[in-house]
Amino acid sequence: MTIDGATGTAPALADPDELAHLVHTAAQIRSQVETVIEGKADVVRTALTVMLAEGHLLIEDVPGVGKTMLAKTLARSLDCTVRRIQFTPDLLPGDVTGVSVFNQEARDFEFRPGAVFANVVLGDEINRASPKTQSALLECMEERQVTVDGTTYELASPFMVIATQNPVEMEGTYPLPEAQRDRFMARVAMGYPDTRAEMDMLAEHAAANPIDDLSPVADAALVARLVDVVRTIHVAAPVRQYAVDIANATRGHNDVRLGASPRATLHLVRAAKAAAALDDRDHVLPDDLQALAPVVLAHRLILTADAQIAGRTTDSVVADVLRRVAVPASARV
Repeated sequence: MTIDGATGTAPALADPDELAHLVHTAAQIRSQVETVIEGKADVVRTALTVMLAEGHLLIEDVPGVGKTMLAKTLARSLDCTVRRIQFTPDLLPGDVTGVSVFNQEARDFEFRPGAVFANVVLGDEINRASPKTQSALLECMEERQVTVDGTTYELASPFMVIATQNPVEMEGTYPLPEAQRDRFMARVAMGYPDTRAEMDMLAEHAAANPIDDLSPVADAALVARLVDVVRTIHVAAPVRQYAVDIANATRGHNDVRLGASPRATLHLVRAAKAAAALDDRDHVLPDDLQALAPVVLAHRLILTADAQIAGRTTDSVVADVLRRVAVPASARV
């Protein structure tokens, strides 16, 4: 039996049966999504990882590569409440969170919930709304609650925001505020499909919408149960230290003006726990942190002006950090 270095007590490891159930359910969801999203197994796995880690997912890429389709397909695979928000320049914060409306009959104000009151919220083209409207999601994503006119309303559990955005160079977009980006656990890019996947898409999707044939394979209660299983995945002290070292290395990197926040470190560890559970493991390995660091950390970093002029990217910074930071020798101490 291993001993937790921080407390000196044996960690409560995940129940093998519960872990096996998680792996089976995740495989069913993945199979459903991959019938619609061709040739993007890594992206689908990342989306599942974020869901099980109680995070939010940002999907960024050029128009037409399946960003919204991935979000809708994942939501359709779950039997839970789903709301979609089409972000536009004239969208108001109240459209997202809800508003208080005066009821003439009751002679009092009553709260009318906005689109954010759902288990899964699809934010389509989030960076086409104004920064003020984008900021309406800050409290929702971090604290899972909404405060309107001094009254706080709890959101449903589980709660996940899946947002899509176009590259900021495209016309009509606003860059996401740093605080907003930091609340997304991971950012993925769809990329163009390979030739075979695109051929299959033309053969199977041209005549009908493939989402119409999907049926839910898990409900909100089951997802919440799987999230509880992920929480029991063990993270040894050396692995936690490795996560902190990676975050610290981004903060001191010569090309970085704003490094990874403590929230980013927490998100990295939570995502690694979910990844370990998906691999039917009751403990996190350094490999889990290395695999997830690019999608969890890169979108949070802000490069210096010199680094941007030189054509460097946040992904290259994360890769450089992973090369420099020493990997712990043991992951179960």
